[in-house]
Amino acid sequence: MALQEKGTVMVFAPVPQLTVTVERQSGEEELHVHPGGQGIWQARMCAGLGASVTLCAAVGGEIGGVIESLLAQERLEVHTVRRSSASGWYVHDRRTGSRDPVAEHAGAPLGRHDLDELYGHALADGLRSRVSILSGPAAPDVVAPEVYRRLAADLTAHGGTVVADLSGDHLTAVLDGGVAFLKVSHEELLDAGRAADDSVETLVAAAHDLRKEGATSVLISRADQPGIALIEDHPMLVTLPSLQVVDHRGAGDSMTAGVATVLAHGGDLREAVRTGAAAGALNVTRHGLGTGRREAIEELTGRVRLTPIS
Repeated sequence: MALQEKGTVMVFAPVPQLTVTVERQSGEEELHVHPGGQGIWQARMCAGLGASVTLCAAVGGEIGGVIESLLAQERLEVHTVRRSSASGWYVHDRRTGSRDPVAEHAGAPLGRHDLDELYGHALADGLRSRVSILSGPAAPDVVAPEVYRRLAADLTAHGGTVVADLSGDHLTAVLDGGVAFLKVSHEELLDAGRAADDSVETLVAAAHDLRKEGATSVLISRADQPGIALIEDHPMLVTLPSLQVVDHRGAGDSMTAGVATVLAHGGDLREAVRTGAAAGALNVTRHGLGTGRREAIEELTGRVRLTPIS
């Protein structure tokens, strides 16, 4: 049996996207093309924090070839399945400073044969890794929730540590499979009817419910408000460092990646939550999603406060 090496993370990013953004810097227009999607941004941050990352994804069509080529330039070990249908993409215009969608396509749903191949890669790589991150697709119908339930259950049953950042039916499915650490936003809890309002008391109760359903520990992000963590059944406020916001997108993904990286290196849950909060806080100061200098995150980690909620 392969040993789970310290510092290793598997990221299940079933359907990555090609991201194209148009920006204006110093009066000049710029075009930026990158591989993207939740799993890509999480994997990038994990690698930046020093984890050895294996990314499992399915790509297809002309766009899939571009994604695969760009992924080869990342600091990741990439295991891709060539799918029969085309990968997703989006084009955003950021010349005004805001992020305005021009056109986008989440990608076609994964076919049975493609999914079988991808599941095999993710299971094998997950069993070899200390931590596995299960990231969501760009649209709910691209990958069935049952896939997440099975993968979480299989990895957990064989001693793996599963970290998930999902919503809706995919969240319910991964809870049924079992997850060591769940990150979710308060907006997602409200949308799913898991919380009636955004008060601290209501969200703490929602975190306890998530724990009962299958999440060992929970972290609820709350935009610019302190997060709420439930660690070993103890709720606490997570106060992030206050920094100027350039782009709020990707903060939650960086938070999940920070947690996963610390757990992969054998750190405790409180250290993981503080590091995740610091990574999320730093990410909003940057245009690139899932990015941030390691030394800055380490410095900010010491400034994150965990306050017990009585």
